Amino acid sequence: MVNTQLAGTDAKALQDERRKGGDRRATGKARVVIVDGHTLFRRGVRNILELESDIEVVGEAGTGREALSVVEETTPDVVLMDLGLPPPNGIETTQRLKRELPHTGVIVLASNDDEDQLFEAIKAGAAAYVLKDIDPTDLIAIIRRVRAGEYLINDKVFAKPAVASRVLKEFRELAVYGSEAAPIFAPLSPREVEILDNIAQGMTNKQVAYALTISEQTVKNHMSSILRKLSVNDRTQAVVYAMRQGWIKIPED
Repeated sequence: MVNTQLAGTDAKALQDERRKGGDRRATGKARVVIVDGHTLFRRGVRNILELESDIEVVGEAGTGREALSVVEETTPDVVLMDLGLPPPNGIETTQRLKRELPHTGVIVLASNDDEDQLFEAIKAGAAAYVLKDIDPTDLIAIIRRVRAGEYLINDKVFAKPAVASRVLKEFRELAVYGSEAAPIFAPLSPREVEILDNIAQGMTNKQVAYALTISEQTVKNHMSSILRKLSVNDRTQAVVYAMRQGWIKIPED
């Protein structure tokens, strides 16, 4: 009886740690839940993933409601989410999931490369957007990268100027309207966009700090976050990259 109670306590402690966003990369396999309305598709993906020594499929679900229950129970590292689920669909389910377990990475699976769906997936907090005909080897690589904390959906956004423009507009609204604006999960926060905007105008960290009435160290902290999120090495690369994609304003002459 005592051993059973201890085991239950340990399991609950591990689950709580996962909810708090503990370092899931440190040890163990990548824990994956597969959510898709077609049983044959789920089983096929499961069979592929279970051939990998560092991936463990801990659950499956055929509907959004089942997915929320399974994810609540298993607290996975990564969820493969079919966008074509019946209501609540994949976008709505992702939104709910990210509210409950913000540190779980969601890879949305789409039937076609639709810009509206991509935009909604970004807002919902998805870490990657892939087509369902993806090569299994590529899917496995993406699962590993998402588990490591990468947001691969950035690449999709930057490749589509129309979507980047819509995301940038939401950044602006968040900066202006704050909590009254529609929530959006995105690689850069409104403050980070604001800082990049100022740096693009030629300001130093000290000048940005003065302009935004924050400390110079806070500016440096934000810049470190920006470099990490955009996978670049210095502030110049960050500014050039963001300007090319339409994420920040081009400096005026």
